[in-house]
Amino acid sequence: MSSFSYQHNQLTAESVSLSDIANKVGTPCYVYSKSALERAYHSYEDAFSGRDHLICYAVKANSSLAVLNCFARMGSGFDIVSGGELTRVLAAGGDAKKIVFSGVGKTSGEIESALQADIFCFNVESESELKRVSSIAQRRGKTARVSIRVNPDVDAKTHPYIATGLKENKFGVAYDDALALYERAHSLPQLEICGIDCHIGSQLTEVTPFEAALEKILLLVDQLEGKGLSIKHIDIGGGLGIRYRAEAPPAPGSYVLSLLQLLGNRPQKLLLEPGRSLVGNAGVLLARVEYIKRNGSKNFLIVDAAMNDLMRPALYDAYHEILPLQKTDMPAVCYDVVGPVCETGDFLGRDRSLGVVEGDLIAIMSAGAYGMSMSS
Repeated sequence: MSSFSYQHNQLTAESVSLSDIANKVGTPCYVYSKSALERAYHSYEDAFSGRDHLICYAVKANSSLAVLNCFARMGSGFDIVSGGELTRVLAAGGDAKKIVFSGVGKTSGEIESALQADIFCFNVESESELKRVSSIAQRRGKTARVSIRVNPDVDAKTHPYIATGLKENKFGVAYDDALALYERAHSLPQLEICGIDCHIGSQLTEVTPFEAALEKILLLVDQLEGKGLSIKHIDIGGGLGIRYRAEAPPAPGSYVLSLLQLLGNRPQKLLLEPGRSLVGNAGVLLARVEYIKRNGSKNFLIVDAAMNDLMRPALYDAYHEILPLQKTDMPAVCYDVVGPVCETGDFLGRDRSLGVVEGDLIAIMSAGAYGMSMSS
């Protein structure tokens, strides 16, 4: 079920005319559906059936204060990767005790701020970071709760720019080095080892890579507990994909159930860090057609949105469906939909059939994730 649909030939969000919004606030602009956000969150939450868990929305996908506040009011946790995201989550009403801090480049100032806020856990990504967290916690008289992000060397079968679980990626600690690093963490002052973490990539459309990663993580948990190192939670990360075009990702509920089956009767709390799958199809980017031009055999639809508003097509050659806000009987023409930025890479869609004229409004669909957050 989509919150975006045509009613009386007008594209709407929750029955509100998107044309009315565009004319009121101007274009380009992002519009999000609250009901879509809530529905996506509960598709995860309802699948746990009483199992101890924490859903931590990956703020990097979309850090709009309104979006964060929506998740905070539902009781969501948050996965952050910067001090700025920490500030935004707290400003939006998020609970610090439900925040996990990921990312390979945490600064001393960011670590201090997170310690002061008393976050749930640091997902540590290197030995150097582990030492830094320990040192700052010791200086501040705090105890830092930590888990180590382990790189399971699992092929996520996704775009190489968003694959994060292979040994050649910058993320996490090599699987074969993790046991020794946990022992090192146990010897450092002011650290409380509380969990284990992994994240293998983004826009995954199969459950199999997640299962392979979790199986390797569980083997490591058994080794750690055999050495007397208790693991209280297992964080399997995020990465579940959405439908942009013809993809068929598993439903969040079936994904969760497959993980729970692997966990069996283990006592650990399960953490998930969904981002794109919570917000991706809850947002659209609205734009206005400024000019229609023809260069030889190529037709261009020049709009007021550009790669600086939605980077994904230029960066990943990503596909986003493009729809007119007003359905008409006008014959469709094949266009490249482009923006005004002075780069040939500035496009939002290629070879799209649209029946529009100059001044019409369009919607770039599935723009709720990594749209606004990568804009500049």
